[in-house]
Amino acid sequence: MTVEARPGVPRHEKAEFEEKRSDYCLLIPIINEGERIARELARAQKAGVDRLVDIAVCDGGSTDGCTDEARLRALGVNTLLTKRDKGKQGAQLRMGIAWALARGYKGVVTIDGNDKDSIEDVPKFLAKLREGYDFVQGSRFVRGGQAVNTPPVRYVSVRLIHAPVISLTARHCFTDTTNAYRAYSRRYLTDSRVQPLRECFMGYELLAYLSVRATQLGMRACEVPVCRAYPKTGKTPTKISFFKGNSDLLRILFANLAGKYNP
Repeated sequence: MTVEARPGVPRHEKAEFEEKRSDYCLLIPIINEGERIARELARAQKAGVDRLVDIAVCDGGSTDGCTDEARLRALGVNTLLTKRDKGKQGAQLRMGIAWALARGYKGVVTIDGNDKDSIEDVPKFLAKLREGYDFVQGSRFVRGGQAVNTPPVRYVSVRLIHAPVISLTARHCFTDTTNAYRAYSRRYLTDSRVQPLRECFMGYELLAYLSVRATQLGMRACEVPVCRAYPKTGKTPTKISFFKGNSDLLRILFANLAGKYNP
C-alpha cells in the first residue's frame, strides 16, 4: 500500500503483516544492512522481543534483498515501511513515528539495524516507559553497560564533544548521545512544543533534537545500560563518513544548542 506524502511525513510504502498486538513498538531504520539485520532480528526473536513489541522495519530504499517480506515475516516483523521520498535517517524515523502514532502505541523504542546493539535489552526501555519516563537513552557508558571494540576516534568524540554539548543543551547529563537505541513516550512525541514530524529533520537532526527537548520541557528522562559491540576486524558498520559525516554531526550539534530546531 502506497502512503502519499503529507506535511512532515515522506511518501512511502506500507506492508502490514499483522495488526497491532502490543502497547509499544520497535522502529528499526535500515538501508542495505544485508545479513546484519537478519541476525539482529533473529536475536530479538530468540529473546522474545517480538512478543513484547510490534517490530517495524523502516527501510530507506534497500536494494540488497535484506527486506524480503517472507523472511521478515518469519523473523517476527510486524510491518515493513519503505521510504519513497527524499531524506535519510530522519525521514525514515518520521515515517515510522507517524505510523506508530496513527496506530495508537503508548511509546516507541528505536534501534539501529546493523546488529551492533543489545536488542535483548528492549524490556529495560519498556519498564522505564511504564514508570512514566518520556525519554530513555541507552548507554554503554553507565554502570552495567558495555562498550565493546569502540573505535578510539568514536569514543573520544562521543565522550569529549557530543555528550557534553548535548548535556549542556538538554540541561541534563547524558553519556552516550550518538546512540540511536532509545525510547520515547507518546506524550513526548505528541506534545505541541516538540513536533517531530517536520521536514527539517532529514538526517541526524531528529536524534539530536529529541535527545534534548524532553528535559528542556521538564519531562522525565533517564539512561539504561546497554551493550554496543563493534566487530573486532573489518569495516565498521556505520553510515557516517569520517569527514563529511562528522562535520555534519558537528553542524547539527551546534544548531541544536542554538535552539534552531525548536518549533
